Amino acid sequence: MKQYGNIYLIAATSVIGGALFGFDISSMSAIISTTPYKCQFNQQGNNPDTGQCQGPDDVVQGGITAAMPGGSWLGALVSGVLTDIFGRKTSIQIGAIIWIIGSILVCASQNIPMLIVGRIINGFSVGICSAQVPVYISELSPPSKRGRFIGMQQWAITWGIAIMFFICYGSHFINGAAAFRLPWGLQMIPAILLFFGLMVLPESPRWLAKHDRWEEAKDVLVLVHGKGDPHSQLVAREMAEIKEVVDFERANADVSYLELFRPKMINRTHIGVFTQIWSQLTGMNVMMYYISYIFTMTGSGDDVLLPSGIQFIINVVMTVPALIWLDRWGRRWPLLVGAFFMCLWLCINAGLFAVYSHAPAPHQFDTAAISMVISGRPAKAVIASTYLFVASYAPTWGPVSWTYPAELYPLRVRGKAVALATSANWAFNFALAYFVPPSFANITWKTYVLFAVFCFAMFWHTFFLFPETANKTLEEVEDIFENNNPGSIKYIGTPAWKTHNDRSIVRLEHNMASSEEKIGIEHSTSPKV
Repeated sequence: MKQYGNIYLIAATSVIGGALFGFDISSMSAIISTTPYKCQFNQQGNNPDTGQCQGPDDVVQGGITAAMPGGSWLGALVSGVLTDIFGRKTSIQIGAIIWIIGSILVCASQNIPMLIVGRIINGFSVGICSAQVPVYISELSPPSKRGRFIGMQQWAITWGIAIMFFICYGSHFINGAAAFRLPWGLQMIPAILLFFGLMVLPESPRWLAKHDRWEEAKDVLVLVHGKGDPHSQLVAREMAEIKEVVDFERANADVSYLELFRPKMINRTHIGVFTQIWSQLTGMNVMMYYISYIFTMTGSGDDVLLPSGIQFIINVVMTVPALIWLDRWGRRWPLLVGAFFMCLWLCINAGLFAVYSHAPAPHQFDTAAISMVISGRPAKAVIASTYLFVASYAPTWGPVSWTYPAELYPLRVRGKAVALATSANWAFNFALAYFVPPSFANITWKTYVLFAVFCFAMFWHTFFLFPETANKTLEEVEDIFENNNPGSIKYIGTPAWKTHNDRSIVRLEHNMASSEEKIGIEHSTSPKV
């Protein structure tokens, strides 16, 4: 079968795996406030005053929502083994098949247990895809564009959220269970496209080389980076680096999850894991899951779906700058700027709710999670601050949290290391999805304070310990963490604040560097001290 090597096509197809996560977020956030959903899963019975269905209580709804990230945690861990055995591409295709199975169960759900099982299976699929799509893209992308292409994973998530949200918005006008079964059934379509689309794309050259399929590895590099020219200097450089790394790793073979916790690797492990943990502790995905609760608190009326949709559009649009300029910005500065502004907007929301909100009347709402009511100008300020929070996350922590971990690790552990980091994402996604409804019910506006403290902590953690990896080959990134560089710190390597984004490799990729520059480029792309 003919294979296509256009890196834009490869990235655009593979990141459909990210869209699956986005579909799941809005298929739940847009559904939980609708009457058909509450009546189908009416765990609380009818409201004694209005006679309307109340749906699941805040704890059960938290469990339903958290079922997907719970399954994703397990899927991400398993993906490390799958990808080492079957390859990056095949593992993603396995994830697509699992998604289709889970979507069938969710669409056909008759009760809460069946819905939870279907969401766990869907989550298992998302865990595999979210862990391995960044690895697949990172191992195929040229260094100067790697951030852009892996960042497309986040953009696909935002598109998935927006598309599914507006499908749900249109479906909520339907009477009966079809209002939620239709969107839950339609979410199978991207998985089908993903499975068949990957058939005409190449496997990762680094995975092929690791399994002694050198000719195939070179053919992929020629196809993707050399534009069909087997004598391309960039192909020759990458093949030499891959061979050197594979030979070294075989001489020092020790491929297991335990290696990630050895002294020379634990710093990288902690950086990758905390990149994903912090991306969840920003509170962004929580806002996506429960945005209808927040807008109900602001008195947006019975139809909170439309103002919620504006947030999802902002998310899509504000991710675009990162796709264009992320490799120019680097990795550190977007993380630092994003953490600062998200902390600011969360503090503003906390202050507005603390000063201007009051408790709702008895039985005013169907869930205790809607624990505050705010109106007038303060309510408009809460909505504006929420939109600005999303606009701060979308071009910063959103794309970088997927790009950064895939760049940190040596080939021999990359699949397992990224799987471990992504599993941390899903573990905290699960905990927060379950925690937030009871949190709003019990500590109300202080929930915002909690997430603001997390954003403050992640700013300083990033400043001191997260090095710059942009515009370096995956093999060159390893040098940052070596202990024998001038000024390096034992088990940490080059201090993070001394690393910089050097774009000189762009000239080599365009065959514009002088012969002297090509000889010295290994040094010019190393971290500055």
